[in-house]
Amino acid sequence: MGYPAGMPTHPQVDVPPGHFFTGQATHLLFLAALLPGPLLLAAPSLGDGAFLGLSDTAWLALAVGVPVVHQLMVALLWRAQLCHRLLTRLLGEWDLVVWGALFLPLLFARPLTLIGLGCADLGSAGLPWVVSLSLGGLLLIPTVYTGHSIHRYFGIPRALGGDHFRETYRQMPIVREGAFAWSSNAMYTLAFLGLWAIALLTGSRAALAACLFEHAYIWVHWYCTEEPDIRVLYPA
Repeated sequence: MGYPAGMPTHPQVDVPPGHFFTGQATHLLFLAALLPGPLLLAAPSLGDGAFLGLSDTAWLALAVGVPVVHQLMVALLWRAQLCHRLLTRLLGEWDLVVWGALFLPLLFARPLTLIGLGCADLGSAGLPWVVSLSLGGLLLIPTVYTGHSIHRYFGIPRALGGDHFRETYRQMPIVREGAFAWSSNAMYTLAFLGLWAIALLTGSRAALAACLFEHAYIWVHWYCTEEPDIRVLYPA
C-alpha cells in the first residue's frame, strides 16, 4: 500500500489535554438525532422485499449499521493513536498496515450493503427508470474521477489518516490536482456521490434514505472528529 519505511511513527505535535473527547459528545448527539431518519423515510417501502436471503429491513439495518460502526471505530482509534500512540505501541511498524486492514473492509462494505438494500427494495421510489439510470450514471462520473485522484495524487495510506501515524504524511503539501482542484474535501463532497448513484440506479426509496443518512453522518465525522484533529496536527 505504499507505506514509507524508516519514518517516525508519530507526528511530533502537542496534543491538548482532553483532546480524546473533543467533539465526541456532539458526535453522539447528532448520531442519535440522525438514526431514526432512514427508518422513518424507508418504512413505506419496507416489508415485502428480499435479496440474497435477507429481507429489505435487514439490509437497511446493515446499510445504516456499517457506517455507524465504521465512523465510531475511526473516531476511537484515531484519537487513541493521536493522543496515546495506542496502535504504534501495540503494533510497532505494522500499525498503519493493521489500521488499513481494519478500515478498508468497512469502507467497501458501505456501497455493498447499499447495493443489497437497493436490490431488495428495487424500484420502490417510483422514479421513471430513464431518470434513475440517467442521474445515477451521471453521479458515477465524479465518483470514479475522485477515486482516480485519490489514488494518483493523494495516496491510500494518507487517505486512511496516515498523518496520525507518520510525520512524513503531515509534511506533504496540500493536494490541489484532479478532483481536489474542484473541492479540497473531494472525498466527502464528490466520492460520496457514488452512494447516491447506487440508490438512484436501483430506484430504491430505502436506499435513498440510507444514503441520505450516510452522507449527513460523514459530515458529522468531519466536524466532530477529523477537523478538530487537523487543527492539532497542523497548527497555524
